[in-house]
Amino acid sequence: MGCSSCGTGDKVAGCKSNGGCSTGGCNRMNVHDWLSNLPFSDPSGSCKIVEITFNNGSRKDFYRNTTVHLFEKGDLVAVEGVSGFDIGTINLTGEIVRLQMKKRNADETDPDIKKVLRRATDKDIEIWQQNKDREKEALIRARAIARQLNLEMKLTEVEIQADGRKATFFYIADDRVDFRELIKIYAKEFRVKVEMRQIGARQEAAKVGGIGSCGRELCCSTWLTDFKSVNTTAARYQNLSINQSKLSGQCGRLKCCLNYELDIYLDALQHFPDNCDTLQVAKGTAILIKKDIFKNLMWFTLPDSNKQYPLTIERVRKIKQLNERNQVPDELEAVDVTTQKPKEVEPEFVDVVGQISLRSLERAEKKKRHHNHQKEGQHKEQPRQQQQGQGQQNQGQGNKGGGQQHRRDNRPPRKDDRRNPPKKA
Repeated sequence: MGCSSCGTGDKVAGCKSNGGCSTGGCNRMNVHDWLSNLPFSDPSGSCKIVEITFNNGSRKDFYRNTTVHLFEKGDLVAVEGVSGFDIGTINLTGEIVRLQMKKRNADETDPDIKKVLRRATDKDIEIWQQNKDREKEALIRARAIARQLNLEMKLTEVEIQADGRKATFFYIADDRVDFRELIKIYAKEFRVKVEMRQIGARQEAAKVGGIGSCGRELCCSTWLTDFKSVNTTAARYQNLSINQSKLSGQCGRLKCCLNYELDIYLDALQHFPDNCDTLQVAKGTAILIKKDIFKNLMWFTLPDSNKQYPLTIERVRKIKQLNERNQVPDELEAVDVTTQKPKEVEPEFVDVVGQISLRSLERAEKKKRHHNHQKEGQHKEQPRQQQQGQGQQNQGQGNKGGGQQHRRDNRPPRKDDRRNPPKKA
């Protein structure tokens, strides 16, 4: 979804908020409150904690509602900040907040939870928008300063508090960075209280956003908040080729979705025998290539051959037992894995019209070619006839001119003859 507040400038079809994001659809970490319509027997014992999002869902936190107002999803509120106030958007209210706090191991009775001050007034929103407009320029200037100090770090985002008294700089660095001098320059340049916060590559991708190879938005920028470690072992269990370019996401790390189906593969692999990487047969040592959990087959290859042999789990266990007794079977006894699907028969040509045939089409094509040849012959003969006619005309003009020249040479005309022709006798 998109609207004027998230920068896309396009109103979503069916959005009743006229681009105000009151439904929370433009929030990247939007959560559906499925307990909002359920009545409770004890309203006084309802949860007084609300979940508030900042910067279009890039950051979330819990705040205690000490006011008399009942907030709804999408309301702008002013909350406690560092030496001032900040403005956020209500994301969750009611009993579902307790479930979220339990998920994040947060205590509802913690006295350190910050409070909600009031509803955001027009003046608060105006100051908030002015400080938000400063973030892009501050990011460009902050990157230039860090480059001048030759610091091995990458600034990804600058978040300024609503009242403009504090700025948080998010950065990525492989090693530890000494930014004591950098903080002094930032505080003098932007005249705010500076906080440096280091994030990882996955958090950076979550803040930037994008489209994954599956064609959908990145999980980290929409719903995923708990980033678990991913290694190539997950790809090996799922029989995926170890291709770094295909297994890596936009953050440069292994894709988080490699862990989604890993538990199912691990459960299915429990039925496969262990220590069966090699089997001894008469032709040599068979080496395990892969395990197919869908067909319960194990694929082996023999030395000096590129052919792969699928074996059932029972056959592998039997060969393993024979090898433990120092017995070597003659063959692997591979199974046939050809598909049993019937071959698709191509439909024959059906004369739907009843009058069209290939012969009639061939005749029409021959007539068309013959007609074209005749036209080409006529076009070639016309220029020849025109050239012959022009040649005869030029020859006749030449003879006529020669006769006149002959008469002029024999009897040149005189002026007297022209004016006074001779009289007849």
